Amino acid sequence: MSTVKEQLIENLTEEDKTSQQKITIVGVGAVGMACAICILMKDLADELALVDVAEDKLKGEMMDLQHGSLFFSTSKITSGKDCRVSANSKLIIVTAGVRQQEGESRLSLVQRNVNIMKTVIPVLVHHSPDCKILVVSNPVDILTYVVWKLSGLPATRVIGSGCNLDSARFRYLIGDKLGVHPTSCHGWIIGEHGDSSVPLWSGVNVAGVTLQSLNPKLGTDSDQEQWKNIHRQVVESAYQIIKLKGYTSWAIGLSVTDLVGSILRNLRRVHPVSTMVKGLYGIKEEIFLSVPCVLGQSGISDVVKVNLNSNEEALFKKSASTLWDVQKDLVF
Repeated sequence: MSTVKEQLIENLTEEDKTSQQKITIVGVGAVGMACAICILMKDLADELALVDVAEDKLKGEMMDLQHGSLFFSTSKITSGKDCRVSANSKLIIVTAGVRQQEGESRLSLVQRNVNIMKTVIPVLVHHSPDCKILVVSNPVDILTYVVWKLSGLPATRVIGSGCNLDSARFRYLIGDKLGVHPTSCHGWIIGEHGDSSVPLWSGVNVAGVTLQSLNPKLGTDSDQEQWKNIHRQVVESAYQIIKLKGYTSWAIGLSVTDLVGSILRNLRRVHPVSTMVKGLYGIKEEIFLSVPCVLGQSGISDVVKVNLNSNEEALFKKSASTLWDVQKDLVF
């Protein structure tokens, strides 16, 4: 007696089941799942693998996404506690880690999350030696350095999500103040993804008109319009959201998906992401900070050499020093 499938379908060829655009997300907390749903809705992967140590939650999240398969184009969603499920990934997104608590700085998270990276990164790279790794876990700059060291991959293939979201928040708030959509407001935040981030007020523009050409004191303490408050809002926004809802997730998922699109579609768009900055702006240590980078299928292919004014360069060096003071004492 033949089955319904045998009666309905006659197989003609052996299917090649090798994924061409496989993405693995490590960590199925709020951030990992925000990344997952955004990536699925953008049709960026032909296979999505989820990895976590919490087996019940992991299976539940996988099933929940699988049951929505009618509404997106990713044909295969898998999960596993074992990193073997990640094999042959083009891109691995690391969101795993202990969550930032209310009032806790990203830097204070560091050693707890370093210990997590030690257990997963070497195994992930063993199963996907040609992958790029996108680090999202906080403190992202230091953990990107740690992941680079643990992975053995070239620095160009280990990317921190860095100030991509900070810059998006910056552009949103500038647009909100001007009554203009954020895509038409151009401005960059570089340095640490955190309290010592550096707003590049000298380059903020709309339609090529730099705002400092209209208000030379823009972003300074003596600016009567207090544009400086926008950067303060960017720095404080994550703390405020954590206080209000317990964690940040949706904007991170959207920001990460923006980066994933540039990498997997080889778009060569410029993003402020965390990369090795030794040798830039007089930095002598091996640290990762955000600078504008060109992203494509090889990872970070180029760095844009921004002409910083003396104040911006001093702040960037201070950001580097802040991270180095923590990073130099890490044990891993």
